[in-house]
Amino acid sequence: MSEERDIFLVCAEESVTQALVDALIATGARYRLLLAGNVSQARRGFRRSPPAVILFDESAVTSGTGETASTAIARLTEHAPVVAIVAPERQSELAFLISSGAVDFVVRYGDFIRIAVAFLERRARLAARARGSLTLPEPDLLGDFGEVLRHELNNPLTGILGNAELLISEFKRKNVQNLAPAALNRLETITELAVRLRETVRRLSDAWESRHAPARSA
Repeated sequence: MSEERDIFLVCAEESVTQALVDALIATGARYRLLLAGNVSQARRGFRRSPPAVILFDESAVTSGTGETASTAIARLTEHAPVVAIVAPERQSELAFLISSGAVDFVVRYGDFIRIAVAFLERRARLAARARGSLTLPEPDLLGDFGEVLRHELNNPLTGILGNAELLISEFKRKNVQNLAPAALNRLETITELAVRLRETVRRLSDAWESRHAPARSA
């Protein structure tokens, strides 16, 4: 019997939420679907039930808060990988998070429900493999540890990097005058240290995988 996996749907549009739920049920896989209408509500829910994957729809951006889809997605990547259903112009804003592997980008147009569900299923399978490798350290799973290392450490690291990069670009774009130079320097230091740590994780996971590759193929 397949393992139940938690997927958090963050969407304010009822018809889109229902379409996603129906499509996920139709796959026949076992998912526990948790729903939220905005990011703040979702983050409160994460404390009760940490998600394996998050789906974010741009309708969940709360008007009047100053939050954008990009900053909302960056906040969510601190908790789990994100499948983001957004307008096409968001792609450049999310380029860093997409290239780092923390976000799957789905254009909110056409058959986007099917595409989003395909991304969700792939992310859920990866999360299940990571949990299995952590809890079942059998010899044939040792080679997966490199992938698990990336998954468990890179998600929060990417969230840190994404938020820091967004803040820096926002401050520079708006030419904020009342921000102390030391504060901007600290943000840039956070970014530099997170990049260094991410590179260390990559080198460690690559070394682990290369060491155990012969044992796995034997």
